[in-house]
Parts: sequence; C-alpha cells; structure tokens
Amino acid sequence: MKLKDIIYESGAISVSGDTGIVITSIASDSRKVTEGSLFIAVKGFASDGHSYIAKAIESGAKAIVYEDGDAVADLVGTRGDITFVKVESSRYAVAVIAANFYDNPSHKLNLVGITGTNGKTTTVTLLYRMFTSLGYGCGLLSTIANYVGDKMTEAVNTTSDPITINSLLAEMAEAGCEYCFMEVSSIGVEQLRVAGLKFRAGIFSNLTHDHLDYHKTFAEYLRCKKMFFDTLPADATAIINADDRNGTVMVQNTKARTVTYSCRSIADHTCRILEQSFDGMLLKIDGREIWTNLIGMHNAYNLLAIYTTAITLGASQEETLVAISSLQSAPGRLENIKGPKDLSVVIDYAHTPDALENVLKTLRDIAPERQLICLFGCGGDRDRTKRPEMAQIAQKFADTIIVTSDNSRTERTSDIMDDIKSGMDIPGKAKSLFIEDREQAIRTAIMVAQQGATILLAGKGHETYQIIGTEKRHFDEKEIVGNIFREMSN
Repeated sequence: MKLKDIIYESGAISVSGDTGIVITSIASDSRKVTEGSLFIAVKGFASDGHSYIAKAIESGAKAIVYEDGDAVADLVGTRGDITFVKVESSRYAVAVIAANFYDNPSHKLNLVGITGTNGKTTTVTLLYRMFTSLGYGCGLLSTIANYVGDKMTEAVNTTSDPITINSLLAEMAEAGCEYCFMEVSSIGVEQLRVAGLKFRAGIFSNLTHDHLDYHKTFAEYLRCKKMFFDTLPADATAIINADDRNGTVMVQNTKARTVTYSCRSIADHTCRILEQSFDGMLLKIDGREIWTNLIGMHNAYNLLAIYTTAITLGASQEETLVAISSLQSAPGRLENIKGPKDLSVVIDYAHTPDALENVLKTLRDIAPERQLICLFGCGGDRDRTKRPEMAQIAQKFADTIIVTSDNSRTERTSDIMDDIKSGMDIPGKAKSLFIEDREQAIRTAIMVAQQGATILLAGKGHETYQIIGTEKRHFDEKEIVGNIFREMSN
C-alpha cells in the first residue's frame, strides 16, 4: 500500500520525502520493523518511540511518522531515502494509520464495544459465545483472550494497541466473521487505541472505584469512559445501564441512539431475580421467565446487557432467551469448585471494591447460614486508595478474612497488606489472618473452613500467574485447590 493512502486523515502537518512509496508493514515498536516498514514514533509512559527512530531506520524503515521535531532534526533533509511525516498526535496517527493499512476492517464487521468498571469480560465473552451458538461468525477482543472465529490468541491488555486491534479485525473480516465483541478500557480510550474504529454499538455497564493510579481522579476516569460514547457515530446505538447514576452522563453528548436497561426501574429492557441458588437464577426479563446457570445481581445486569444488545442487533426475543439459558460463566468468574467437607471454593476476578461487594453479597444471600471466608489481596503499583475500601467490604460480609498477595509487582507485599489492614476496625482485624504466600493462604483458608463453608478466592480469577517483583510465576488457583482437595481425600 502506498504511504499517501496509509497516512490519509492521520493529522499530518508536514511531509519531507516521497509519499508514493510502497509500505510493506507498519510498527510502533522498533523491534518489529522490517525492510519497507513505516515506523510510528509514539510517546509512551515507559519509553518514547522517538528515541528509537534511528534504530527503526537501521532495521529497514522507509518512512517515519513523528510528532517531536527535535527527534528528527538531524535526519530530515539528510536522509533523502526516508520519508518523514510530522503529525499533531502520534497516538491518534497510529490508530488511523492502522485502520487505513488494514483497509478499515471495523467497517466490515458489526463491532460492539463495552466499557465500565465491572462486567466487561463476562459480557463480551458471553455475547461472543451466544452469537456463535446462533450460527454467526464472531470475533472476541477481551482481557482473557482474543478469538478470530474459534482460533484463540493470548491477550496482553484489556484493550490492545491499535495495530494489533486492526490486524485482528482484518483477520476476522477475512475469515467471514459478522460480529466482533470488544472490551474498551478507560485507559484504551484515553490513549486513543480505539480511534479510527467504527462501532455498531457501545455498552456502558457501571462506573465504580478503579484505575485511579492512572487517572488520578474519579472525574478524569469518568471523562475517559464518556469519550467512548462521545465518539460513537449517529448510526450506532449506546446501550446504557439506567441504574448507574453515571449512565445519563455517558450519553449527554453522544450522537448515537440510546437504549436503556435496568434491574430496578423503568427502562427499555428490564430484569428481576425471582429465585437464586448456587446452581443458578430464575430471571424475569421483559416479562419472560428464564433460568440461567449464572448467579448474582451483577450477573443479572450482565445478562440483561447481553439480552439488550442482542435485541438491538436484530436477534429475536425467543432465540435470545433460549441462547442465554445455556450460557456458562466466563473463566474465573464465580467458578465454584466442590470439595471435601461439603466445601465450596469460589474463584472470582473481583479486584475492585464494587466487584468484591457484589460477589460477597451474592454468596451471603445464597447461603446465609454457611461460614463465609474471603481471601483477597491487592495489586502492587496500582491504585492504593481502594485497598482499605476492600478491607471494609470484606469485614462487612465475611466471617473470616485472609489477606494475602495478589500481583504485588514491585511493591512489598507487606506494605500492600498494611494498606489493606488500615481499613479494618478492631473486630475486623480480630477475624483476619495475614499470610503473604498466596498458596499457603489458600491452604489455610481450606484448613480452617467449617463443614459446608463457602471460600471466596478473589482477585486472580482467570489468571494463571502471579507477578512478584518483575517475575511472572505460574500460579493457577484451580490447580492449587484441586491438589489440596485430592490430598484431603487420600
């Protein structure tokens, strides 16, 4: 593809060199540059791509997109074999360039994005499974994994970089997929990773305390979520949780049509929980009763969002309800492992105050007479302010609390645990154990559990690793629990 077509509407300010040259690949990582590449120098948080322009040229780059003129001052005019394109924003440019290079694949799919603090992974995963079961070719871009049809690739971030996104969307279009369901994080929106994409629908789940290590304030966090809806086109649909007070804020400036869903009030689509147990829930959605294998009010919201999206995309009510009734939970979301002593070990990704409260309240409501043990930690190098909040929630609902490590990263686990402990009062501390080693903490939780207890392992969910320092270690909670239960049975 010719460079002039690739940089179309990317915010170019000036060009030095030939824009008619043919570009064979694009990259924002100099290590991925090959002969004939276009290299886009993006200012990141850990490093600045402008520092790698010379390396990219050495590796065969024939064109450079940049925003910092000082970085190429010695090159422009002296390297006539290289085309230099100055842009207003490299972040915006890489998103548009990626879309152009892959022939705007989002225009060839029904792309549905969901943003919100909790429920994103479950909602997109179940939408992908449901539409696949209805016979449609589907793609998935999520925290857990990316899928092109039934082909899986590992996901690194909740919202990937624009080149990866457009590459995967192009694969989906080539494979005949009709739909793609995608998680859209606030950081991804703020960093313009979804700029240049055309969405058929955008879903807002909820907004609670998270990512303040990055956004600094809740107002900024909200603003970044809202940006997603501000940029939806007029022919798209904004699907909004009417029970979240921030729902109306999200669509204040959107051009898209708005559809609402609610479990508590009047909305375009509504849901009520009629019955609930560890085996599932009986729901009433738009006047129709349906049994689901999922549990919890938060999953009632997730399923209603899925139902509303399906109806919005043109599916019939009957086929949607039938499909929902057969859905299984996403990996690491309220996964229940039965064991000796009639124990239930529930693994869930809950790592925010709101998510932890949702899960604990669900488990308490389902089995109020059972002992409830809550094991959790908090991620290092992340928002510290939520740590004492999560402690307060744990002591409100749990009979026994075990505070342990999560992904401590470069923070000391003991310091993270001290932050958590600071949110507890004297009774809360009295019913808590503090064990840094997470595997030992899990063993302890199971050993101290009474007959028929419920044990929540919160925070890791689908993850099969733990990050301590800069080392990523294998750590699979389902594997660990299975081993412990086998030891108990022998």
